[in-house]
Amino acid sequence: MRGVDLAIYADALAGEAASLAARAERARSRLRQAAIEKRARADLTHTVIGRLEALGLLNGVDQVAVRRELRELDAALEAVEVLQAWVEQQLASYG
Repeated sequence: MRGVDLAIYADALAGEAASLAARAERARSRLRQAAIEKRARADLTHTVIGRLEALGLLNGVDQVAVRRELRELDAALEAVEVLQAWVEQQLASYG
């Protein structure tokens, strides 16, 4: 392995980690939005809820699916971070 190859790979892994982290944050945001929508549904009239649903403003998030997605993303991110650490260690041994 050449140091430059490791450096390029480290950059690619950093990009992948950033992408996974962003996807996980979007999933967390969907869960927060679902909690807000649940509270709103409890306080608003059926007429208002119907109108908001028709506008696509109350979507009803599948929280089980989003939590599963979040667990998968977190596990993937952890694996990428382990590989990143290994690559960085290899890169450091080159000087």
